[in-house]
Amino acid sequence: MNSATRIEQPESAAAAPDLTLDVERIRNDFPILKQTVHGKPLAYLDNAASAQKPQAVIDAISEAASTCYANIHRGVHRLSELSTSAHEAAREKARAFLNAASAKEIVFVRNATEGINLVASSFGGHVLHKDDEILITHMEHHSNIVPWQLLCEKTGARLVVAPVTDEGELDMLAFGDRITSRTRMIAVNHVSNALGTINPVKRIIGLAHAQAIPVLLDGAQAAPHMAIDVQDLDCDFYVFSGHKVFGPCVGVLYGKKDHLEAMPPYMGGGDMILSVSFEKTLFNDIPYKFEAGTPDILGAIGLGAALDYVQSIGLDRIAAREQDLLRYATETLSAIPGLKIVGTAAEKAAVVSFVIDGIHPHDIGTILDREGVAVRTGHHCTQPLMDRFNVPATARASMAFYNTHDEIGRLASAIQKTIRMFA
Repeated sequence: MNSATRIEQPESAAAAPDLTLDVERIRNDFPILKQTVHGKPLAYLDNAASAQKPQAVIDAISEAASTCYANIHRGVHRLSELSTSAHEAAREKARAFLNAASAKEIVFVRNATEGINLVASSFGGHVLHKDDEILITHMEHHSNIVPWQLLCEKTGARLVVAPVTDEGELDMLAFGDRITSRTRMIAVNHVSNALGTINPVKRIIGLAHAQAIPVLLDGAQAAPHMAIDVQDLDCDFYVFSGHKVFGPCVGVLYGKKDHLEAMPPYMGGGDMILSVSFEKTLFNDIPYKFEAGTPDILGAIGLGAALDYVQSIGLDRIAAREQDLLRYATETLSAIPGLKIVGTAAEKAAVVSFVIDGIHPHDIGTILDREGVAVRTGHHCTQPLMDRFNVPATARASMAFYNTHDEIGRLASAIQKTIRMFA
């Protein structure tokens, strides 16, 4: 099919906004998509691991490095002022992207993983005590498991896990039953990286806040696919990674102002201080209190450009395009004998994980690579979830708005070739 295929709208939606995309034009924005791999055009279907960067992001980083790079905040010379302005403009773009109430609620971190670790250490270490409970789910990324385990070891708190169904959906009845008088924190992924499941996070937050329990949302897989409004969600913390939203490897932690102000610093040194003596240190205001040392200045500027790019396309259009790709991929792969999709939730992002009878996912990925098709194979940093589905690993095709039906067709053809080889 033509990669610029338009997403058909129902006849009754004549007055609805136009959600179509000129995919060929968009693909031209991403230089890496033009290359070949093993002599075949690249079909990049590993976006859940890291998405590709448009030329606008590459140019923003290059221009900043070429014209105004200097260390920020404390310099009085012109380059430092320009660099500081660009860095703080990126913070405001992240605020707008999440619809946070204030830029003071936006902390730059290395990635979503560091954001979760910051909250677990600083907030969790401040409020959790022996026999308190932290509630997570069976579908969490290791980054939303291990920091809480470390906190439990340090405080004597206990990690409680809510189960998922055979379809890969969160068992909300069981989740509600696991909220007790001892629950002090809930940490849940917004979208599962391994299954694509979109969790009912607003309902989860409502259940939690009814008992005054704070909630952290791991939004690493949600931010590239849908509009996020932290004020509407009313979550206490939200994290996402820039490299999954078409930007550099820098991350964002959103935290409600009252929480951030009450939390002790996570690391010491550099820009997180106001004054230091050997007797006492006075810490900076939020968000700088949590940004020790020289930050990734160019990364933040690149992230700002990525968020500009995404919003110029429109997250509603991105979501519509990716849902079209998800439907097509699900139908196409489901028709292949011997292939089983792992994770069939009713509400999903554009992720299709699968296994094939008698073929290890690593072998699938290797053969697909020779056909120019890039997918992810392994446990996807969700080993407990793989155990839940009794598989050692899966192959995962994850799509972005620049992918095409033709690429999904090439994926299916490469899978069929793999099956024939092992037969």
